[in-house]
Amino acid sequence: NFVEQVDDFVAQTKTLAGHNLEPTPWHIFPRKSFTEATTYRILQCSYFSCPHNSAPDPKTHPSDSGSGHRTGQQQCPDVFRWIHRDLEPWLKTGVTKEHVEKAKANAAFRVVILSGKLYVDLYYACVQSRMMFTVWGILQLLSKYPGMVPDVDMMFDCMDKPIIDRTEHQSFPVPLFRYCTNEAHLDIPFPDWSFWGWSETNLRPWEEEFRDIKKGSKRTSWDSKQPRAYWKGNPDVVSPIRMELMKCNHSRLWGAQIMRQNWAEEAKGGFEQSKLSNQCNHRYKIYAEGYAWSVSLKYIMSCGSMTLIISPEYEDFFSRGLLPKENYWPVSPTDLCRSIKFAVDWGNANPSDAERIGKRGQGYMESISMNRVYDYMFHLINEYSKLQKFKPVKPPSAKEVCAGSLMCFAEQKERELLERSRAVPSMDRPCKLPDADRDRLERLIQRKKQAIENVRNMELARTERGSR
Repeated sequence: NFVEQVDDFVAQTKTLAGHNLEPTPWHIFPRKSFTEATTYRILQCSYFSCPHNSAPDPKTHPSDSGSGHRTGQQQCPDVFRWIHRDLEPWLKTGVTKEHVEKAKANAAFRVVILSGKLYVDLYYACVQSRMMFTVWGILQLLSKYPGMVPDVDMMFDCMDKPIIDRTEHQSFPVPLFRYCTNEAHLDIPFPDWSFWGWSETNLRPWEEEFRDIKKGSKRTSWDSKQPRAYWKGNPDVVSPIRMELMKCNHSRLWGAQIMRQNWAEEAKGGFEQSKLSNQCNHRYKIYAEGYAWSVSLKYIMSCGSMTLIISPEYEDFFSRGLLPKENYWPVSPTDLCRSIKFAVDWGNANPSDAERIGKRGQGYMESISMNRVYDYMFHLINEYSKLQKFKPVKPPSAKEVCAGSLMCFAEQKERELLERSRAVPSMDRPCKLPDADRDRLERLIQRKKQAIENVRNMELARTERGSR
């Protein structure tokens, strides 16, 4: 009967909100629950089609309306050089259809851009609203630079850990986009969903959040800030380093204040105790990775406190531009509490230097504005598209996504954040991508390693003096 047909249709309809999608086999999490309201929404939104003119008209792009806008092109930050390095595995062979199809085995969804229109093919669910906000970010890129984003076919995974092992895939590298990577993997880092907001943790779009955190950091002078290291987060995410960090919660012994964050309780309390702008009252803030990399790094560094980064195993697109002892302080994961105490003692003995490192860290995060985030996305997609050896086509099961069709599936809180993170057509072209200077990058990597080694030696020298 009709009701059974409706139920059958709803049960087979996959959505950007994660309905009827299994969790990724490589990271199990609870499935999205169904209610009567969900059924109605899937029915309602499934009949929402994107208007014929959903793709921006390239002829109306402000960048082309007058020569004045073409000449003021800024140079992209140095961290953009990593785009060349990330795509290096495909320089000789290019990206073939076979490469992309092989990446599908570890992808949650596929993004295809054709003549400025966005098509998404759904394979697996993503945790919370990650997929929705990531796809929204790509839609905003198309709005910001209408007619400029090339046709492209990209596979995405939205879970935390990189999965394409460099050694295993050396003979046939697989191009898979995700939020982080590391030296042992080929996964290509892409700006994470939280730049447009994270409804489940009450985080607003990046520029709003940064503005408030910076304002909050100025409420207390450096001298008046607590001379301790501070961390607040969730240790229960299969993170050995965070569990180890919990043992350092002793202000007198280790100079650290470590606090457990319970997001379920925070949600019940309206997130009053988790406002990031109220967490800039310490001279030192700690960054500890979670299950893999964590979006918290950008918010921690925004405080202007000296950020203590516990040797990270993973990197996102912007963190590779950080320099130890310049805009953060490296902390050793071995003998963790003692390493934190050393950093705190050093900072309290050298307050102007510690304050300077903190301010540089905040300045670095300010340079990663949404304009730069979109520029990074643009150049990454543009350079990747140049490597494609085939003409992208719409997969049979992919659906066109536009702002209206995506918004239709969003809950109220999600919709508010999405609306607040809308991009408008840019009056300027994207920043100018730096050349692929491999030697320069290698020198930078060595400089970072040497600075970390210097800090380790300082720690060891002090430990030896203390044991005499």
